[in-house]
Amino acid sequence: MNHVLTRDAKIRDIVIRVPRSDEIFKQHKIDFCCGGNRPIHEALAEKGLDEASFLQQLQSLADQAEQMKASDEQDWTTAAYSVLIDHILQRHHSYLVEELPDLSFYVTKIYRVHGVTHPELAELHRLFHQLKLELEQHMVKEEQIIFPAIRHYEATNGQAEREIAASRIHELEAEHDEAGSLLKRIREVTSDFTLPPDACTTYRMTYKRLEELESDMFQHVHLENNIMFPRLTGGN
Repeated sequence: MNHVLTRDAKIRDIVIRVPRSDEIFKQHKIDFCCGGNRPIHEALAEKGLDEASFLQQLQSLADQAEQMKASDEQDWTTAAYSVLIDHILQRHHSYLVEELPDLSFYVTKIYRVHGVTHPELAELHRLFHQLKLELEQHMVKEEQIIFPAIRHYEATNGQAEREIAASRIHELEAEHDEAGSLLKRIREVTSDFTLPPDACTTYRMTYKRLEELESDMFQHVHLENNIMFPRLTGGN
């Protein structure tokens, strides 16, 4: 078992290092912000929770994160369109569907708590929610229009079907560029996700997850801009 997940691990360390562990802590009303500087076993005993079962839930989340990283290392250049689309949906769209609402909550929370002393959080709040809106609308367009058209082209191999599938590639690439610009501005206003000295656990977790969002988006856009789209426009 990962050393972070031992019974003596600090709650604040777990919530920062294990993706989505905050949801388990919130579910059981375990304070991971102000009360995060104590071993996990103390909080579990206080709540009367089974230690082994709780640690196993955390381990499962950690294992899932490792599996997701492994899938990013595969060579997708020769994968069938349908296989690549399924991977994008399962690996990247599903991640965004779950992560964007959670990050919205935390970006808003640190802005409300720390915004007076850290005015850059107001701009972070604005930029993130603009990014969230654009990504949500972008995913709907891909899932309901673009990806079905690409699957249809793959099934028919027709020239007309290929042209339909490729007809909105420039539109998608422009939206990717806009998302990239917003991510760049988020990195700038946070000074490359540099934490202030008074950053609490929630502040630290939020910045870490924003940086993970950026990394996921880079991989997501790479699969589409550099692998899927050129094959479509090239007729392959």
